[in-house]
Amino acid sequence: MRQRKTDRHLPPCVYYKHGAFWFVRNGKWHRLGTELQAALHEYARLVAQPGDGMVKLIEDALPHILKGRKGKGLATITVKQYTIAARRLQTILAEFTPEQVKPVHVAQLRRKLADTPAVANRTVTVLRLVFEWAVEEQRVESNPCIGIKAVDMPARDRLIAPGEYQAIYAKAPVRLQVMMDLCYLTGQRIGDVIAIKRADLRDEGIYFRQQKTGKQLIVEWTPELRAAVDRAKALLGNLAPLTLFYGKAGQPPRYQIVWRQWRAACKAAKVENANIHDLRALAGTDADRQGADATELLGHTDRQTTRRYLRDKRAKVVSGPRKLDGKTGTV
Repeated sequence: MRQRKTDRHLPPCVYYKHGAFWFVRNGKWHRLGTELQAALHEYARLVAQPGDGMVKLIEDALPHILKGRKGKGLATITVKQYTIAARRLQTILAEFTPEQVKPVHVAQLRRKLADTPAVANRTVTVLRLVFEWAVEEQRVESNPCIGIKAVDMPARDRLIAPGEYQAIYAKAPVRLQVMMDLCYLTGQRIGDVIAIKRADLRDEGIYFRQQKTGKQLIVEWTPELRAAVDRAKALLGNLAPLTLFYGKAGQPPRYQIVWRQWRAACKAAKVENANIHDLRALAGTDADRQGADATELLGHTDRQTTRRYLRDKRAKVVSGPRKLDGKTGTV
């Protein structure tokens, strides 16, 4: 089978065309849906083998995995990511029984997804958790994921320069421009910015409950932040939805749509290797430069985590020793 050049995250015979995902088999196009998660689920159903195969094992294990080890439930964004990974595994391992999955297959899976390290590691993590549950439930005798190392993920040090930001901004649709400003001014993840509700616009500032960590914080109002929110409201005209940004059926815009618009703006601006998540690092770096508490802004619990986001590449101004009366030595 010819290797894909685009959409490598999609399973075999699945394509994204005209705003929807399609499964092509024997020349016939089966519409899977417009949402990736639902499309992967439908694909898994179409190719699933009856009986006690991997599709059923993953389906049985998933609710227990999403409860977390302490039974309190995982963060919303983690639930979404793990569910997508589970559907991906169902498509890849649709023809396997649990006993047929060996370490060599897990290693092959990891190599297949190695171009996207985060996706590869998350997918293997979910598979490992599936087999952990299966071992405890005595559905299998061993976990084939044991000993499989994660794909190395070098720390990202990309800092978007002011000129690059302005170039991307100039090529972005108006709504994306507002989102860029809010990402920068609040230091929050794009998913949290997209999901801002009108009820989150409080007297003190904008309230966030971070999808990834559950951390709660309020980013205080500044003139720039109020202006960005006013521009977002102006985009809605006479509409008054519950969320600040409006998508289909009154829901916030899908992340995939925002990401595609960002990628198109970067391409038009001829800015390479710029990720929309780099705006969070830019916000933290500039806040730190200006003497603000970047750890509080980003919602981290310790400074060590924040350091991974601070990407100030300016030369540090340091002091050398002084000469006293033309002599050297200690004072």
